[in-house]
Amino acid sequence: MIAAIPFWQRKRLHEMTREEWESLCDGCGLCCLAKLEDEDTGEVYYTELVCRYMDTASCQCTVYESRAEKVPGCLTLTSATVMDYGWLPATCAYRTLAEGRPLPDWHPLVSGDPDTVHQAGVSVRNRVMSEDQVPEQDWEEHIIHWVL
Repeated sequence: MIAAIPFWQRKRLHEMTREEWESLCDGCGLCCLAKLEDEDTGEVYYTELVCRYMDTASCQCTVYESRAEKVPGCLTLTSATVMDYGWLPATCAYRTLAEGRPLPDWHPLVSGDPDTVHQAGVSVRNRVMSEDQVPEQDWEEHIIHWVL
């Protein structure tokens, strides 16, 4: 009977296998948005710019296994660090589960369809451009307000 309960409902984040942990990612791409932090207030602003290694059609990293070497600032979330990143969107499954909330109906683990995150309008698909297209000093002009 325990097998009928999905792993994300019966396990804590730190109890998950690597495969289970990785499957929590809904493929929205929001974590790959370039972010700016106000030095005075600490407030984080999202931009419409994504890492040069993101495939903007699929919202997947094209160098996922070697991302830490190719992008020194790229973070690897763990169960121990997920709550350290207050900039994670409220829709992020890692944050959602860490905060004790259920996964939404559009999450691929719930829906069984990897496209529901895009159909629900939660992903960055068709809303972003590569950071390579804009000089860093102009990133402030690309702040967005559609990330919750």
